[in-house]
Amino acid sequence: MIDIRDAYRRALDGFGDRLHLVRRGQWELPTPCVDWDVRGLVNHVVAENLWAPELLSGRTVAEVGDAFEGDVLGDDPLKAFEASAQGAVQAVYAEGALTSVAHLSFGDVPGEEYITELFADVLIHTWDLARAIGGPERLDPELVASCSEWFEKAREDYREAGVIGDERGVPAGADQQTHLLAAWGRNP
Repeated sequence: MIDIRDAYRRALDGFGDRLHLVRRGQWELPTPCVDWDVRGLVNHVVAENLWAPELLSGRTVAEVGDAFEGDVLGDDPLKAFEASAQGAVQAVYAEGALTSVAHLSFGDVPGEEYITELFADVLIHTWDLARAIGGPERLDPELVASCSEWFEKAREDYREAGVIGDERGVPAGADQQTHLLAAWGRNP
């Protein structure tokens, strides 16, 4: 498995590449995440990026409060994403980030696990964004392999928590990306 910090940075880069393809009039398009249109999906990713420095520095959800609730994109979603991604990447590479304790809403996890969850979330949402806007859906195969390896162990916890959809069937001979997306409840 590749260094999770590198994987997260590369996944953010891939998301940013797709985000630069969003045209005027596409922000309200539906995404595979039924609760979000394109703007809502991007807002979710930016908010997650904003949480990363806070939680990796030891702050709790209660201490941060509702600072990242609502619209965090403002008038310039690209700028908001780029600034949030830069801050998140700096946080995951900070000394001690991998061994820190992240105080999440459902409990404490090691920093490395939290970064892995961030990585997986942005990787899957990169596909969601691409699907919504008609952009390139092929994800970095090395990132897909890394996410697949981790998700094999985390899948049931995610399903029990209700944060992913029902697993979809895949055709015989489907590639690893198709299997991963189907495991997350996507219909590739």
